[in-house]
Amino acid sequence: VGSIEDNRLGGWYAYRASKAAQNMFTRNLSIELARRSKQLAVIALHPGTVDTALSAPFSSRVPDAELFDVERAARQLLGLCDDATPEKTGQFFAWDGSRIPW
Repeated sequence: VGSIEDNRLGGWYAYRASKAAQNMFTRNLSIELARRSKQLAVIALHPGTVDTALSAPFSSRVPDAELFDVERAARQLLGLCDDATPEKTGQFFAWDGSRIPW
């Protein structure tokens, strides 16, 4: 729900707007920090659907293989952070490492 291009359902106005702001923040920060150091990577991450109270209303429609417990989601995101390189800076990635369009 954080991608403008991938929005096919509408709704969730405040949540989606906050994610769009987060994406712009990530992009701006990546540009500014790249001027100071070519070693840094600033990326935005989508954890997938995590089994929490937020996802409870719709989690029954999520395939079991795509509904993650908190620990697994955290491990997946840490893995993406470990793999972040300066070439990936300013981009948005899903839990599986695929790039998400803004």
